[in-house]
Amino acid sequence: MQTTDVGNKESGKIWYRNPGPSPSNGAIVSIIRTTGGHRSKKVRFLHIAFDTTGEEFLAGDHHGNIYVFDVIRNRFRLIQKTAQACTALAFNLRRTSEYLVALADYSIKCFDKDTKQLVSWMRGHECAVSSVSVHSSGRYAITTSADTAQLWDLDTFQRKRKLNVRQSVGIQKVFFLPLSNTILSCFNDDSIFAWESDTLCCKYQLPVPQEGPRLYYRAFAVTRDGRTLAAGGRSNLLHLWSLDSRQLLRVVQMPPKVRTVRQLQFLPDNFDGGSSQALGVLSQDGIMRFINIQTCKLLFDIGTLDDAITSVAVSPSGHHIVTVMDSGGLSIFSVQALTQEFNKPPPSLVKVVTGVNKEDQRVKLRAGPVQRPAKTSGRRVKPKVLRSQALSPLDDKENELPDGLNKRRLQALLKTFGEYPSKYRMFVWRSLLRLPENHSAFNSLMDKGTHSAFLTLQERYPIKSQKLHRGLQRLLSALTYWSAIFGETDYLPLMAFPFVKLFQNNPLVCFEVVATVLVNWCQHWFEYFPNPPLNVLSMVENALAHHDKELLQHLINCGITSQLYVWPLLETLFSEVLTREEWLKLFDNVFSNHPAFLLMAVVSYVTCCRAPLLLCTQREDFEYFFHHRNHLDVTAVVKETYRLMDTTPQELHPRSMLSDFEPLTRGQYPVFNKYPTFIVEHQSQERERIRQQEMEYLRERQMVQDMQAETVRRQAADQAWYTQQELLQQAEEQRRTMLQEEESKLAEQRARLAAMKRELKLKELTLIDAARRRFLKHQHDQKRVELRRLDDEIQRKMTLRDQETAITMQDLELRQMELEAQRGLFEQQLAKEQERVTQEVNAEVEVRRRVADLEDSAFHQALDADSVHNLKSKQLLEESLAEAEQMDTDTDWKAHVFSRLGWVGAEQERHHQELSRLNKEVLDKEEQLILAMKEVEGKKWEDVLEKRARLAEGREACGGDGPSWEPEETRQHLDRLRSSQEEPPRGSRQEGHLKLDLRSPCSTRGLLQKPALAHSQSKNVCLNSESPPPSTSPSNSSHSAQLSLDRGRKELEDKERELMRDVRELRRRLADRSRNETSLTCSASIQPSITCGSLASEDTITNTVT
Repeated sequence: MQTTDVGNKESGKIWYRNPGPSPSNGAIVSIIRTTGGHRSKKVRFLHIAFDTTGEEFLAGDHHGNIYVFDVIRNRFRLIQKTAQACTALAFNLRRTSEYLVALADYSIKCFDKDTKQLVSWMRGHECAVSSVSVHSSGRYAITTSADTAQLWDLDTFQRKRKLNVRQSVGIQKVFFLPLSNTILSCFNDDSIFAWESDTLCCKYQLPVPQEGPRLYYRAFAVTRDGRTLAAGGRSNLLHLWSLDSRQLLRVVQMPPKVRTVRQLQFLPDNFDGGSSQALGVLSQDGIMRFINIQTCKLLFDIGTLDDAITSVAVSPSGHHIVTVMDSGGLSIFSVQALTQEFNKPPPSLVKVVTGVNKEDQRVKLRAGPVQRPAKTSGRRVKPKVLRSQALSPLDDKENELPDGLNKRRLQALLKTFGEYPSKYRMFVWRSLLRLPENHSAFNSLMDKGTHSAFLTLQERYPIKSQKLHRGLQRLLSALTYWSAIFGETDYLPLMAFPFVKLFQNNPLVCFEVVATVLVNWCQHWFEYFPNPPLNVLSMVENALAHHDKELLQHLINCGITSQLYVWPLLETLFSEVLTREEWLKLFDNVFSNHPAFLLMAVVSYVTCCRAPLLLCTQREDFEYFFHHRNHLDVTAVVKETYRLMDTTPQELHPRSMLSDFEPLTRGQYPVFNKYPTFIVEHQSQERERIRQQEMEYLRERQMVQDMQAETVRRQAADQAWYTQQELLQQAEEQRRTMLQEEESKLAEQRARLAAMKRELKLKELTLIDAARRRFLKHQHDQKRVELRRLDDEIQRKMTLRDQETAITMQDLELRQMELEAQRGLFEQQLAKEQERVTQEVNAEVEVRRRVADLEDSAFHQALDADSVHNLKSKQLLEESLAEAEQMDTDTDWKAHVFSRLGWVGAEQERHHQELSRLNKEVLDKEEQLILAMKEVEGKKWEDVLEKRARLAEGREACGGDGPSWEPEETRQHLDRLRSSQEEPPRGSRQEGHLKLDLRSPCSTRGLLQKPALAHSQSKNVCLNSESPPPSTSPSNSSHSAQLSLDRGRKELEDKERELMRDVRELRRRLADRSRNETSLTCSASIQPSITCGSLASEDTITNTVT
């Protein structure tokens, strides 16, 4: 295999010596590209694409260079440099010099390979284009990417439609079906839809196979006739779909080595009518295996594991296969070399088992794999021994046939069995007719397309099978291109149809068989064209007159000529009067004998049917008889034909007037001009003239129709214009009349308008005033609604305060009950103390009653004065404590709100600063409160000491004859009272500070509550532990204790009443404050104030009890 390096050359030869396919793999040449320079580097080819003829193909490399390779002319050219890698190519546009290139930047460009110019630039994809499919007309193209498929008009290079799918589904491939206007779209979920390319309406959907494993379709291929779809994917199974019936035909299982199918390609064949039977399967191992989809047998494979294949392109003509190898090069394979093994003819039907014995000159012939006819008996048939006649070397040479067959031996076999085996009949016919199999000449005829004489063949000869119709149409067209007479022959389709049906899968053999029949068995048929061959009919009639004069006389008497009873059999080649098996048996004998055998077969058919023919007298009966099947044994007809061939005189025998068999020439078909050319040419010219006249007539008729349509349109336009003018005139008159009437009315309206303006002005003023009033009323209503809303809000808050006050009153009642219990306990303790003191000082009560009364009166007066001063101080402290509690509660509430809104990062710092400020203010106020309490306490004790000093001075002034222990007792009592009053604040402050440390830094509740409780406890302890000195009189002590208890109870009741008045006054003040303040902070501070007031009242009650 040759290797060609295109290098940096822009043109050159593909190979430099006559290429020969490799006998091992059928490769012709390998093409690579390396960069020049010191360090040469191989550049990979990426994609390839053939043109419609299959003679040229495009190849794009990794550097963006596009080459065109002409395999027929052995040339290559660099036609474009895109500077970026291509992702897809298409070379089958309507303008054959243009091609499409999909590039790595997701764009598609159209270039001209001759001028190397950019024709158009198409954009619209968002990812790489994976495939480009062009319609068979070359006008439209479909480009497919992973997410979308777009339909382009190649005349305007504009996008017509766009197919979008969900990203989860994805598109595998979208392409046109050959020879149709159908678009096939294949998706990742194995769903396949068919669309009409004109309307883009969904025609059908192929059902997704439910049974068996899922294939995950990745590769698709369609036959040239567009009827069969092959699909494969991540499996070694292939699905073959019938697009006509939309059903799954079969599932083909590839060898176990195949795990994934990467590409599928049908191998075209010019003789299969587009229904390709060979399918190429490129698997993951880089080997492409070609199989027969009917027999499911492996035909051949290309590629190896060492040099794997990445992609494949098959020429539309089926002559070459081009592959992109894993190494980056291109390989061109010859299909003929790859298929020569299975295209060999079958082995010889008859073989010489034993040679010629020189002694007895006997030859043994034994059939090899021949199958006996079905009508033979089951007995074993011994090989027949035939006497060999002395034949001249010239006769032996004439009887020798291709593939080792001998004509005389075949004739002997035919006379023995009456027909050839059906299995080998086609092979025997090809040998008997010595078909040359001129592929190139036949392809040149087929490539010319359908002849104009047979464009309407379906109308004249309707055939159900489209395959047979296309085959017959192509055969007749090829015959017409071979010789013009066949385009004018009306009976040619009837003659050729049996061969088309017999050789429908091999058009070449069918053409050459029909051509051989026309050349040899149709001699002198066209000399009287367009009339029937009178000379040939005369031959048959002379033979019939010699063998059956009575029958011929009957036909003459009935007015039946040879054109009625001979020509129908000849122009249809007996296909109308015989069945398939009978026709094949007859032509086994026709092809094995002289061309005159066919004419003698006509005489034999007529004579074998003499009985029914003698009964016919009407012309219609004869016409029906020779155009329909009759009950006749074809074997008897053949035997009669052989008898007539042997018994007919030489002067009447058609053999004397017909030439011997001449096969078709090899290479090129012989010239067929045995017909009156002037008639054919005249008819062709007449037909062309008639066609031109028809076209001229159609054109003139179209022009007349256009002129009539234009005339009608103009008449309608003129009539519409005149009508419009009349309407305009009428409208103008009406407008003038209306204008005069309007002018007369206008004066009246102006007067009314002035009055109306005055009225409207008054109404406008009235409406403005009403609107102003309505607006004021609306504002008043809004204010009233706002006031009502505020009243409701105040009422709601007052209700909340009443509820809180009720709760506070309940707490006060509970506290009062506790105080009553404590008072009972105190009274019990005082009673006990009174009894003890009474027992101790009973003896001295009477002596010192007056002195004790005076001292007690003075002492209680001082205590009352001190108690009044202390009450005022406590009220001041309670208000300070209530305010501190209110601020502390506000601080706690704000801290709670700020903590809930802590996620707002921008406000967090401001909230912390606010809390710190409030905390500092609370601490400062607490410190001020404590300092105020200390100052009040100091002032109170200073007053007490001052009063005591004045009392002592008064006593000294009154007289110093009292007992010496009274001052000392008074001093000790005052010291105990002072110590009981001084110690609790310090303890309570320490406890408050401890509690302040344990609680929140912003809370001062513990600091303000604990001192009262500790103070009450200290007072209770002092009261319980109080005992008079030993020198005190029991009577005086008992009396003073009883007076102190009664006075304390009375004072407690008075303080309770004052407390209730204070609570009511506090509620009134809070209600007034809530009416004046509208902020949420002041509203929220009501509850802490009430609580602090309640606590202050409790402290007051406790101090009063003490």
